[in-house]
Order: sequence, then structure tokens, then C-alpha cells
Amino acid sequence: MTDYMVEGLAKKRAEIAGEIERTHERLRALALDLEHVDATLRIVAPNMAVETIKPKVFRPPADWSKRGEMTRVVLSILRTARQPMTTREIAERMVVERGLVADTATLNSMGRRVACALRRQRELGRARSTEGAAGFWQLWEIVR
Repeated sequence: MTDYMVEGLAKKRAEIAGEIERTHERLRALALDLEHVDATLRIVAPNMAVETIKPKVFRPPADWSKRGEMTRVVLSILRTARQPMTTREIAERMVVERGLVADTATLNSMGRRVACALRRQRELGRARSTEGAAGFWQLWEIVR
């Protein structure tokens, strides 16, 4: 093995060990906070069985994406488009491709996320927007 590989692995191990230590500290702080809340509940509501309170688990919505996935799909849709598309049209295609329910709330949420991804790609020079009919809509296309 080469020296730079060993150094790199040692550095990576130190990073992971540090992350574990930070996680343990955060866990200790959370456990202490929970103890304080439980103690306060026992004072305020002595008849309440604190142990029966179920933990609230975070579950991301079905329309969430992994890092970079939204941008990849948006750019893929624009690459296959025959003409510039509005943000709403791209959002509608995203909803269909992902098999989501095409209700107003989902389309609005997806539209905001698509618009954010497109603005970022415009800043990076990968996409451009032009004003649509009567100045109401932005039409998006890939910079070729």
C-alpha cells in the first residue's frame, strides 16, 4: 500500500470517530432534555403516565427526493422536450413520472421545487428562461 492511501484512510477514520463523538454528545443532550420534560410533566400532571407517550417518528413525504435527484429529472425532462416548457408543465410531468397523486397541493409543491431547481441551473448556466405569452410564464430550456 502507498503512504498517501494509509494517510487518507487514517484521516477518514479520524473524521468518522469525530462524527460518532458528536453524535454521542447530541444524544446525551437530548436524553437530558427528555428527562427535564418528563420531570416537568410529573409536576404539572402527576397522574399522567409519561412512559405511555409514543415517540413521534419523522417520515418524509412521498414526493421528497434524494440529493440531486430533482435536478437530474428536471434536466432530463427538458432534454427530451421538443420546445421550451413552463415550470408547471415540468412539475406535471414530474408528478406523472413519480406516480404521485396529481392534486393541487402536490402540483403546487412540485412546482415550487422545480422552480428552485431551475433557478439554480440558470445560475450555473445549464438552463435558460424566456418570458412566455403575455409575460405571465417563464419558458425553460436547456442551454446547448
